[in-house]
Amino acid sequence: MGVSAFIEKLNSFVWGMPLIVLLVGTGIYLTIRNRFVQVYGFRHAWEILKGKFDKKDDPGEVSHGKALATALSATIGTGNIVGVATAILTGGPGALFWMWVTALVGMATKFTCCTLAVHLRRIDSKGEVHGGPMHYIELGLGKNFKWMAVMFAVFTVFASLGIGNMFQSNNVVTAFNSLVFGLNHERNIVVSYLVGIISALMAGIVIIGGIKRIAGFSSKIVPLMCWSYIICGVIILVKNYTTILPGLELIFKSAFSAPESVAGGLLGGVIRAGVSRGLFSNEAGMGSAPIAHGAAKTKEPVREGLIAMLGPFIDTIVVCSITGLVIVCTGVYRIGGHSGQLTHIAFETGLPGSGWMVSAGIIMFAYSTIISWSYYGDRATDYLFGKKAVFYYRLIYVTFVFIGSISTFPTVINFCDSMNGLMAIPNLTALILLAPAVSKLNKDYFNRLKNKNNT
Repeated sequence: MGVSAFIEKLNSFVWGMPLIVLLVGTGIYLTIRNRFVQVYGFRHAWEILKGKFDKKDDPGEVSHGKALATALSATIGTGNIVGVATAILTGGPGALFWMWVTALVGMATKFTCCTLAVHLRRIDSKGEVHGGPMHYIELGLGKNFKWMAVMFAVFTVFASLGIGNMFQSNNVVTAFNSLVFGLNHERNIVVSYLVGIISALMAGIVIIGGIKRIAGFSSKIVPLMCWSYIICGVIILVKNYTTILPGLELIFKSAFSAPESVAGGLLGGVIRAGVSRGLFSNEAGMGSAPIAHGAAKTKEPVREGLIAMLGPFIDTIVVCSITGLVIVCTGVYRIGGHSGQLTHIAFETGLPGSGWMVSAGIIMFAYSTIISWSYYGDRATDYLFGKKAVFYYRLIYVTFVFIGSISTFPTVINFCDSMNGLMAIPNLTALILLAPAVSKLNKDYFNRLKNKNNT
């Protein structure tokens, strides 16, 4: 067996049913352990996001809102456009329902890991934050588990260069090519090199400033790109309002009765397609988001956990739903075809002339993902090799932005995608073992909040 075939099989194995069951199962366990925090803590999370509890003197580097924006800019990417189309093409309209289920349990996973990211973090003498799974694994589980923290950091570095970098920059070129030359035009080599150089330079300018500049950029670009895409989708749904109720009925019906066209039936087709794409989209349990949320300025770990759990809601329940509903309600899912084009066709069908918004959305979403994933690899490199190595990592990262733009490396992408999946194993292990500590922090926080409101 050649290297390419081996890595392809490795990727299929890593992202197979066992990992999906582990991710969803952990989310269900953490939901029960924290007494459905995604329900009773939802309103309070929005109050925190408004800045009501922000204090300039709290330890950390960025505000609650900017930490969430950074994490969202990494998760809101091509998965929200292309990934949703892939799920529907593979599992039918019912896959969207299982994406929603994944997001709901994923909110508890995000709450747990991001609470830990603040509770068990290091802040050095210069005020720089060192947080994320590698740190809460070592600090929470002890030195005997440091090997697991090292594994997570290694997986993160490789994942950042592939799925968070080259895969995204390649999609930027494809989308830009579609905007300039049309949907079915072959990639233009001049466009590839030009967009690659510009993307690398733009990424480098933001990345070199560290988390404060990345968070500042994300807090401006994320709301803009989300609202632009959502408004366009809502206009299409309003214009085709008579199809919304039948579309929702089809989604719920198909979620529990797989169409004959879906390979693998209900469990192997519909559920797997929805859950796997949902997990890929919101990254709940993968361990990347806690690195960004660990930098938040706060003394209350639970507050950051509550902010973090809004991520899967915004990413999957809102943004992915817009994509899915437009595809289902316009009926284009019946024509099949390439997932990268399906969303474009759906927008163009629902509102002629709006197809460009999909390409523009891919460019904005992918670029923001590149920026935020650089910080994840940055912190993992710092953990493994120290602060001096971070500069060299950033140079390599920017170089890979350009490389990913001008060519495709399926083997490299598959390898890095496998690393992304493997990040979940040490992270989920830590979440299960440290769940009692988070539950205790959660109860204490809401008891204090209740007593304060009653006085």
